[in-house]
Amino acid sequence: MAHGSTPHFHNTQGLRSIEIGSKEFQCIGALPPFDHPHVFLDMGKEDEIVCPYCSTLYVYKAELGAGHANPASAIFQADAA
Repeated sequence: MAHGSTPHFHNTQGLRSIEIGSKEFQCIGALPPFDHPHVFLDMGKEDEIVCPYCSTLYVYKAELGAGHANPASAIFQADAA
């Protein structure tokens, strides 16, 4: 997990939805240089949210654990970009 306590996820693969283990996170769209503004998203009491920039559906799955995703390749690692 990168960026301290706020995980960042991307959808470079163009998936319809991504399962994540965090209700508060940032979506960056695709990997740089094709990313969109890094938007903070908060699901609140809901279990899913759609990114207003790239329309990725993020679905909360507590069993994944904070900062994890399915697929794992959706986790943004700043040092890998």
